Amino acid sequence: MKRLPVIVGFGGINPAGRVSFHHAYRRLVIEALNEADRGRTYESLATLMGLEDSGAAATRSFIDSHTLIRRIELFDPDRVPVNRAARLHATEPDEPFSFVMSKRYLPEQVPGDWRVEAVNDSEVRVTVPGRLDVFLPDTRTSRVTSAGQLPTGFDPGDRYQSRNHPRGLQLTVFGASDAVRSTGIDVQVLRDAVPPDQVAVYSGSAMGQLDSEGYGGMFQNSLLGKRPTSKNVPLGLNEMPGDFINAYVLGSAGGAAGIIGACATFLYNVRAGCNEIQSGRKRVVLVGNAEAPVVAEVIEGYRTMGALMEDEQIMSLDGTSTPNHRRACRPFSSNGGFTVAESAVYALLMDDELALSLGARILGSVPGVFVNADGYKKSIPGPGIGNYLTVGRAMGLARSILGEDGLRHRTHMQAHGTGTPQNRVTESHILDELARIHGIQGWPVGAVKAYVGHSMAPAGGDQLAAVLGTWAHGWLPGITTIDHIADDVHHAHLDLPLHHRQLDPDRLDGAFINSKGFGGNNATGLFLSPELTTRMLTKRWGKARMLEHQRAQEAVAERAVDYDRRADDPDTKAIYQFGEGVVEGDDLTITPTEIRIPGFAQPVSLTPDNPFPDMCD
Repeated sequence: MKRLPVIVGFGGINPAGRVSFHHAYRRLVIEALNEADRGRTYESLATLMGLEDSGAAATRSFIDSHTLIRRIELFDPDRVPVNRAARLHATEPDEPFSFVMSKRYLPEQVPGDWRVEAVNDSEVRVTVPGRLDVFLPDTRTSRVTSAGQLPTGFDPGDRYQSRNHPRGLQLTVFGASDAVRSTGIDVQVLRDAVPPDQVAVYSGSAMGQLDSEGYGGMFQNSLLGKRPTSKNVPLGLNEMPGDFINAYVLGSAGGAAGIIGACATFLYNVRAGCNEIQSGRKRVVLVGNAEAPVVAEVIEGYRTMGALMEDEQIMSLDGTSTPNHRRACRPFSSNGGFTVAESAVYALLMDDELALSLGARILGSVPGVFVNADGYKKSIPGPGIGNYLTVGRAMGLARSILGEDGLRHRTHMQAHGTGTPQNRVTESHILDELARIHGIQGWPVGAVKAYVGHSMAPAGGDQLAAVLGTWAHGWLPGITTIDHIADDVHHAHLDLPLHHRQLDPDRLDGAFINSKGFGGNNATGLFLSPELTTRMLTKRWGKARMLEHQRAQEAVAERAVDYDRRADDPDTKAIYQFGEGVVEGDDLTITPTEIRIPGFAQPVSLTPDNPFPDMCD
């Protein structure tokens, strides 16, 4: 009997706001909500952004304009610093020329053809024969000025002692803390509930930390006349988000890994966590990712690949002289590229038995995530066959669990939906063809990158946030940045709504999340609603056990709601235990059968069963 991975906590931060308790989701569909839910969303965002009077029209207008995809604010896209190569020479060709400079700025290796003479104690005169190659500081205007950014005014580094951490790690600490606290279960309770080695964290970033505090500083500082810091290399590593969670958020001594699969990274990590729980090797797993790629050099790199929607393309498509940044990402329509975004999204998974025993909130469950490569390819960025396999396998699992009718009528899809010309054709063909084969008509398909952009590693988490919100409120976010479906999009069996679509309550049993990663990293996950998950748990554990869980859940839910009330306030700090509870080797109690760690209620067993009894004497 396989254990069922249950989602008991979910949180983070993305361009729509705080992810936990569906705040970010509600920002996507805010026009469709009643005033009470709109008010909750504006109040959350106003507090997060340091604004007052969330009910005022001016405040709400500011929030609308300073969330989701918008003009870049993290740097000035009109004045991106660059160095321009130049060659200086004397007024008369081939004649030497001289200049005066501070002695401290002389290069360590003075060129052999320079003549250096002291002017005074601090300055020298340099005479150069012929010509001198130099770099002159300059700025350029970025041809891409749109990005998905965290709500204006919110700084994740203010929520803990960030000590000049790269922005991606600041997002990690806030996002992981938000997810853990959203459970209503204290970290120490989790540490006491299971042995330390039955906990795992699977997290990372697809690109690493590329700003000036991470790899960006390592590569740039020496060229800018600065020195690399001792933090640039270690804090830039791809797996560092997981390391930070283990060391400073959970204090975990369990499993750890950062499984990287380009834009499918979130689902890769969810798959690892689900496999561990289903096998019984782990009972608690935190999965998720953080990425902060809204960096001038990253955006220019993707632009030169032809991957991003440039301002000129936006204006050309709209027939305007000013780019509409809000409509930069246009999945399944006439488009020109994706839009870079930042995000951190985390989910806390437990096996079903532990979730019931702790009275955990049931937000949904994950019966399976499927991963396939593309096989032989014409080019690394080109599409292949792998995504047909992942979508087909996930739909097959849904058919096994929900039945043929359930697959056809009680599921929807959150597509990868990047907004590129290639994606609109290839992904739509995959979804439309498999819908046809299974007899599905009008399969609802969402594409939330239209709102929040493409956050690379956490992109699947942004999609999952929309799925959980749809289950809670019934609204499938429409692809509102488009006004038509492109002629080359396959959609005979798909419903690609241009407006928010309220789904039939009977259509909310399951959802698919699809990811198509660079290089042939394809993943598709099947997620089951909290209502269906509860029905399944009742069938396995019985009504009496579920009644006990319901009673225990009341106190847990009350603590979770109490956190939600305080979470946006800047005085509510993220979990960050730097230097606290540190355990050294001498603190351990070690016997031949177990190791006890201070701070953990249960020991690590050193007596596993022999996995190969048939091969041993």
